[in-house]
Order: sequence, then C-alpha cells, then structure tokens
Amino acid sequence: MIMKRVNWGVMGFLFELCALTLWVGGLVVIIAVVIPAVFNSFGMEPAGRFLRRVFDGYGLMNAGILVLLGVLAWMRYRSFGHNSSHMFSVSSAEWWLLAGMALVTFSILGVLGPQAIALQEQAFEAISKEEKDLAYEQFFRLHMVVRALHLINLGLATSLFIAKLRKVLFHQSMAVPNLR
Repeated sequence: MIMKRVNWGVMGFLFELCALTLWVGGLVVIIAVVIPAVFNSFGMEPAGRFLRRVFDGYGLMNAGILVLLGVLAWMRYRSFGHNSSHMFSVSSAEWWLLAGMALVTFSILGVLGPQAIALQEQAFEAISKEEKDLAYEQFFRLHMVVRALHLINLGLATSLFIAKLRKVLFHQSMAVPNLR
C-alpha cells in the first residue's frame, strides 16, 4: 500500500482561500440580504439590536479568521520564505494586507464598536424627542465611521484574495511551456 504525502502548502492555501471567502461573502450577504430584510421586518430598535448581534458575530468570526490567516502565513513563511518563484511563499503585500485587516478589525471590535453600542443604547433609552434625536445623531456619526471601516476591510480582504489567486494563476502560467 502506497501512502501519498499531504502537501500542507496546498492545504493551508485552500484554508486561506476558504477563510477569505467567508470574510468577503459574509459581509456581502449581510449588506445585500440581512440588513434590508431585518429593517423591512422589524422596527428600528429591534432591528438595530439584532444587527448589532449579527455584526458582533461577524467581527468575532473575522478575528478567528485573522488568527488562522496569520498562523498559516507564518507557517508558509517558515517553510517557503519570501521566494517569489515559489507559489506558497509569503509576499510582503500579504503581510501588509493582513496587518491592515488586523488593525481595522481590532479597531472596530476593541474601540469603535463598543462606543457605537453605548451610543445606540443611549438612543434607544432616551425618553424625550430631543435626547433621542441627539443620541441618534451621535450614534449615526460614529456608525458611519464603523461602516466605512467595514468596507475598507472588505477591500483589504478582497485584495488579499485576489493576490492569492493571481499567485496561483501566475505560478501555473510559469509551469506551462510556451507553445509558439
């Protein structure tokens, strides 16, 4: 019986692509499907509370994905280095994109997200119309920043996904002989 050896470079690369698909696809589904459905089905306050839980879960998923991507990139770097001719090497662009994704994600989860939640609760608990309007104004101002950061992160994750696909395509084109 012949045992085939597992190529951990390929396995790690596939895990990375799946993780990035979850990251990008998750936010696209939330924006395109979940948010409109929730706001069309519930009032402002229940919808806001529900979406807060959705984004809390999405943020925690992203934190886990970042840990996975970081560990796999470190393992690929240890095994294949920065050698640009090797498909599983880790490029400087990958490190920078991962660092940007980590910075944005942890800024949302650790700093801006909790502040937005506090402002949202103030708006929900306000009694007078003036208090409620002021609280919503402050919440939506900060919420615009959080939304922009989510979109920036979407762009970074998409860029990392494309960089990985290009690496695969470029590596494959290098392996195919010129037939001219």
